[in-house]
Amino acid sequence: MAAEARVLSGRYRVDEPIGHGGMASVFRGYDLTLGRPVAIKILDAELSRDNAFRTRFRLEAQAASRMSSPAIVRVYDAGEDTEVDDRGTAHPIPYIVMELVHGRLLKDIIAAGPVPLSDAVRYVDGILEALEYSHRAGVVHRDIKPGNVMVTGSGQVKVMDFGIARAVSDSSSTVAETTTILGTAAYFSPEQAKGDVVDARTDIYSAGIVLYELLTGRQPFRGDTPVAVAYQHVSEAPVPPSELVDTVPRALDAVVLQALAKDAFQRFPDAAAFREALDAAVGGKDPSRREVDTLAHALYGPDPRQAAETARALRQLSTDPTMKRTQAGPPAAWIWAGVAVLAVLLISVLVWVLTIHPTSIMPSDSRIVPTVAGMTYADASQALEDKDLVAKRVDTPSETVDDGEVIRTDPAAGISVDKESEVSVYVSTGPEMTTVPTLVGLSRAQAEQALSEAGLELGQVRREDEPDTEADIVVTATPDADEKVSKGSSVDLVIATGTVTVVDFTQQGYTLDAAQDALKELKLTVKVQDDPSCPANDPRAVKSQSAGPGEVPIHSEVVLVSCSGGADSGDDSGGGDTDSGGDTDSGGDTGDQ
Repeated sequence: MAAEARVLSGRYRVDEPIGHGGMASVFRGYDLTLGRPVAIKILDAELSRDNAFRTRFRLEAQAASRMSSPAIVRVYDAGEDTEVDDRGTAHPIPYIVMELVHGRLLKDIIAAGPVPLSDAVRYVDGILEALEYSHRAGVVHRDIKPGNVMVTGSGQVKVMDFGIARAVSDSSSTVAETTTILGTAAYFSPEQAKGDVVDARTDIYSAGIVLYELLTGRQPFRGDTPVAVAYQHVSEAPVPPSELVDTVPRALDAVVLQALAKDAFQRFPDAAAFREALDAAVGGKDPSRREVDTLAHALYGPDPRQAAETARALRQLSTDPTMKRTQAGPPAAWIWAGVAVLAVLLISVLVWVLTIHPTSIMPSDSRIVPTVAGMTYADASQALEDKDLVAKRVDTPSETVDDGEVIRTDPAAGISVDKESEVSVYVSTGPEMTTVPTLVGLSRAQAEQALSEAGLELGQVRREDEPDTEADIVVTATPDADEKVSKGSSVDLVIATGTVTVVDFTQQGYTLDAAQDALKELKLTVKVQDDPSCPANDPRAVKSQSAGPGEVPIHSEVVLVSCSGGADSGDDSGGGDTDSGGDTDSGGDTGDQ
């Protein structure tokens, strides 16, 4: 006998396991309330014991649930159930309810063998599409890797586990501890490896690692321990992909090298810029190997002051396919002139460094947009004002964010902007309201169309006998017509079956009169036939019926047959009209005449 399925919070049935990671197990499940299949991620017991982690985990899951993009696996719900062990002690079980996606993990696709160049670019473009959306919503993923990317049967890329990495990293004290939980340091950014503050450019770096792996079949940095890999992220330069796989266009080397820059300011500023460069590289002319080598040296060289010049050269290299050298090297005179100019520049820089105030090294007109999601507009405006930024309120409806709370900002949190820049603050006005249309009297198809036009969903549909209503016509709707409800709400319908239920009048002890009354209440046409072949009862009963028992079309005709013969059913003269033959007084008068 199969064990009874586990149900979380009285709503989510947990079925068979479909995956397991470093911090959770994933199960196929079913939402008993909404009647839909889901995926349920249940956190491991060790993480569940940490109260701070559970709080952070719930908040991050709530933030992720506010995102709705085709490139992101939807988070429907996050909750906490309890489990009682053999000693009677209750333990919390945090879980996430997600969209159930049918497809393959990107890590399994990579493990299966070389990935065609067109597919590699398409997969990364899908990842960047998800990041472009999430960064606008103020959510940094922090754990972009092939194990967190699904590819559906139709080729759609879907990124999952938004916000969960932040809950983990905020509850971990060291790189080694964090990487143990997340599974691998191969996709860490240098700032994550060093424990520095991260922003959207961290996801750009990790997406660059994924692109590198798709192009070459291996990660750029590998080591025996997570700490060893983290050290390489911080200090070592990657080998350009085309040096490992000669079929990789060198134009993609430039894209990968910029995405993997150690200095976050040298990377692509956002996912949209990464996508544009990736698209241009696929169709553009390849730079020479010398140009790529020069670029790599500049990008990963020891002098940090070359960052701005390197970024400029990189942008030019990746967007201008017409660049070419006209000679093997500069004339000797130019070399000495260059040395002289370089000496002057070095002396000038030295004087500048010795004379400036230490705090003026960093640009004073640059600000990082703070995270204000979940605040009131007043608090968000103050937080932006504290950063010398100007808030601009934009009211917008939201199904998931409470009225008056900030949904996101544009530019997104973590993005660097100029001082006094205007930041749009999107504030929830609560769910968008709509009016329930008049549905009673419409066919089911017409009702569904009316609900769709009103921005409502069809809820439960119950079929019910209604004597005066044709099949598939709406009898009642809940909520009622003209009622104000949230857009996206469900409306339940009761629809006529087009039939009524007729009982067996011959077996239920019905008299002929009672049977006729019952059929008339069902709005059926009743016809009575007398059967003189059997003796009449007192009161008369139903011998047979032409329809039923069971479902009968509305407004049908039902013929009831009742015995009308005399006591001697074999006397033909007694088989006439019961009323006339039974009137003895009338018969006597006739005889006297």
